[in-house]
Amino acid sequence: MVTPRTMAAACAWLCATAFALPAFVLPAPAHAAAKAEVIHWWTSGGESSAVKQVAQAFRNAGGVWIDSAIAGGDQSRAVTINRIIGGNPPTAAQFNTSKQFTDVIEQDMLNNVDLVAQAQDWDRILPEPLIDVIKHNGHYYAVPLNIHMQTWIWYSKAAFKKAGIEKEPASMPELFAALDKLKAAGLVPLAHGGQSWQETVLFSSLLANIGGRELYLKVIRDRDQATIKSPAFRDVLLAFKRMKSYVDAGSPGRNWNDATAMLISGKAGFQIMGDWAKGEFTNAGQLPGQHYGCIAGLKPDTPYLMQGDVFVFPRTDNPNAIKAQQLLANVVSQPQLQVTFSKLKGSIPVRLDADVSELDLCAQKGIEIVKDRSRQLGVTEVYLTPDQNGALQDILTAYWNMDIKVDKVQRSIANALKY
Repeated sequence: MVTPRTMAAACAWLCATAFALPAFVLPAPAHAAAKAEVIHWWTSGGESSAVKQVAQAFRNAGGVWIDSAIAGGDQSRAVTINRIIGGNPPTAAQFNTSKQFTDVIEQDMLNNVDLVAQAQDWDRILPEPLIDVIKHNGHYYAVPLNIHMQTWIWYSKAAFKKAGIEKEPASMPELFAALDKLKAAGLVPLAHGGQSWQETVLFSSLLANIGGRELYLKVIRDRDQATIKSPAFRDVLLAFKRMKSYVDAGSPGRNWNDATAMLISGKAGFQIMGDWAKGEFTNAGQLPGQHYGCIAGLKPDTPYLMQGDVFVFPRTDNPNAIKAQQLLANVVSQPQLQVTFSKLKGSIPVRLDADVSELDLCAQKGIEIVKDRSRQLGVTEVYLTPDQNGALQDILTAYWNMDIKVDKVQRSIANALKY
């Protein structure tokens, strides 16, 4: 399967021969149909319900939505990039708010969305960690739809009741104590999908909750060698490895939504996963505070690790496609659509000026936290290149699955993030 690292390499080689394409603002005939083929990977129950809201809003605005859903983020992005560099681009494509599409921007293969950004004053209203990855050399190249926080701690109220857990944990010792109670009650303490990206999510949660803002930035953004080799970072890695003792034998290869289903059924107690998991609870008819709980951080100042979903618009000389891109960019950036989408997806709107009063209590927690700029941080992919992030994932997954000394893991991470 094509990975983000092989995609980047392919782009660097093939994009060099790409021909110049027109700017995003070229006019299109007024009578032309705004037909958009959109590639995305929203295929789970909650995700599928959410993207239908975007499609319907686009139709309501006069567009024709052609849905190209491809299961799996890596595969979907690979198809998108291969089609762009092969001369058959989609009208728009989903990416995460990260450096996943940086190479494509640098090869001048995307139309910018400056008109929308300027009209809506994105410099003022968007969180800085997200601006840093969608704005290059003074131009915006992606339309953000939402904010996902990657490291929510979800728990099953039914599992808590069976295990005799009376309150949600508010520290790492309390979290481990709750995991022990779930294990003693014969439940799966931690529902986890044994996939490398999910292990990175789990690791990031522990780094944020144990290390806090300073250690997180020193390791992930600054890639400071002394910090990576420090006792403080060693403690994070040891806690990460300890979590392995709480997963079940069926964990390897499990999809994230299947892990969420274990909480929905009451078979498992906790899952550490992005707030897209809330879409699965919603799709199953479960309510926050009644059937499940959500913890954004174990400390009052735990960083809120932000990612999200964006649409990018491949360069094209087709005026009908350009018209569709302009229409979709305007539709996606509307606050009310972002609220409607987030209600089903589990996220919060990226437009912090949106009326979010109708969102649930977990979303309200996230919105309140995001108002505090000191807690706004990006996920690993915001600060690391695809190669660096892939190397970190490989090391963490090997450590998770094999008997490797923590000192060696520290050295491996230091070497992988040195440059």
